[in-house]
Amino acid sequence: MKKILFFGSLQLLLFYLSIELNAQVLTDNSYKLMRVLSYVSKYYVDSTNQEKLVDDAIVQLLQDLDPHSIYINKDEVNEMNEPLQGSFDGIGVQFNILNDTIFVVMPVTGGPSEKVGIFAGDRIVKIEDKNVAGIGIKNADVREKLLGEKGSKVNISIKRKGVAELLNFTITRDKIPIYSLDASYMTNKNTGYIKLNKFAATTNTEFKTALSQLKNEGLKNLILDLRSNGGGYLKSAIELADEFLTDRNLIVYTEGTNSPREDYYAKTEGEFEKGKLVILIDENTASASEILTGAIQDWDRGIVIGRRSFGKGLVQRPFYLPDGSMIRLTTARYYTPTGRLIQKPYEDGIDLYNKDLINRYNSGELSYQDSIHFPENEKFNTLKNKRKVYGGGGIMPDIFVPIDTSGMSNYFSHLIRKGIINLFSVNYIDQNRQEMKKKYPDFNSFRDNFILTDQIFDQLILFAKNEGIKYSKEDFLISKSNISTSIKSNIALNYWGTSQYFEIINQDSNAFKKALEVIESKEIYSQQLKE
Repeated sequence: MKKILFFGSLQLLLFYLSIELNAQVLTDNSYKLMRVLSYVSKYYVDSTNQEKLVDDAIVQLLQDLDPHSIYINKDEVNEMNEPLQGSFDGIGVQFNILNDTIFVVMPVTGGPSEKVGIFAGDRIVKIEDKNVAGIGIKNADVREKLLGEKGSKVNISIKRKGVAELLNFTITRDKIPIYSLDASYMTNKNTGYIKLNKFAATTNTEFKTALSQLKNEGLKNLILDLRSNGGGYLKSAIELADEFLTDRNLIVYTEGTNSPREDYYAKTEGEFEKGKLVILIDENTASASEILTGAIQDWDRGIVIGRRSFGKGLVQRPFYLPDGSMIRLTTARYYTPTGRLIQKPYEDGIDLYNKDLINRYNSGELSYQDSIHFPENEKFNTLKNKRKVYGGGGIMPDIFVPIDTSGMSNYFSHLIRKGIINLFSVNYIDQNRQEMKKKYPDFNSFRDNFILTDQIFDQLILFAKNEGIKYSKEDFLISKSNISTSIKSNIALNYWGTSQYFEIINQDSNAFKKALEVIESKEIYSQQLKE
């Protein structure tokens, strides 16, 4: 039986190796590979995991092609698709594991857990009457126990601060939305802010809903934040670009050796074709985000602020295999309307490609604009105002904003990496919920009046020490402002939501402040689009 499964997988592999030929016709090289695997199966000195042999062969084959052609086994396929499809079935909580205990970081707004009364800071100690605290439980174990089909039920027991007995809840699982829109709010009377974390199936609907609400509040200008947005569906990026560009504007085109050029145009009247637009990007802005940004820049529709984007411009097409696994094979490249190739070079090998962002930091590119050099043959002119823009990998912003490392320290890095800031914030809310309700009846009063006192800092230091993080006075003073903003923003996140989190964070963001300065100045905005 094992050999039958092995040769079935092998034939499948060989089919995709020779996909450029007709149906089941094998090339000499494919036949050679089949013979090698056959000899290993029949004559190798030790027993082998035949399924793993085939998987490893596929992985190595794709890795030698380019950085983004990959093999995804059947167990990973659903997990990979879930964030882009926009929902999953579960109880609707964000959780973290600390001290071998499951902490509820935040219930999903309107989800099953919030509806039955689960709070941020609750500790899940039992699931279906089985103890889950102090047993070494992992994130994957928690997901397995809490996820399930819509309509099914799960019983959990909660330990809540200030309540002596365990609280028992029966939660009916439901569709839990995965939002691609992190934040939307008005920064002042005229300018709105929207932040997207991915381009998913629901992105354009989310964007239009948020934009409509902001228009009702007086929006005339928009800051669209695509920092750390790793991309997603091409279709979603094109739909969103269509909201900003006029009819028949080219948005992007794709082309490859075996994929003829295909052009994608704006087709419908967009929701924001007029009004000043600024897009924020950084070195983690990739793929679909770069498609949108490149189109806006090439058509002189808005101003791009930040740092050079990641540079992922390879088109992957999924090929599903009968066992539920799949390969994502690069079939073409993305080009902006002016003809700029978005993909950065990878000819020097995968290792160097994977170190690109580290090398950018070490070379000074993230800190100094003049450390970035483009070859002469990568200069292009925008389509309306004939401004100079550059190709060669990624999107170079119109206005460069260096990375801010002034408030970084080892102590602060440890607080962030171990999740201490967020957990401390959850605990703070847990201990001060009634007081906060009285002092800060709404977010605006919290934003304008909440200040971290020395007492709160002392509580954080003790909390972190109990979690094994050694205090450094020197590091603390270097990072005090960052720590303060992080705590305040995380309290806002866990008490109100993600929009409020980013409203606090953006108060200290140099890129955001530059965007606001540019978009609020008619002279600066117009001058940038003419340069």
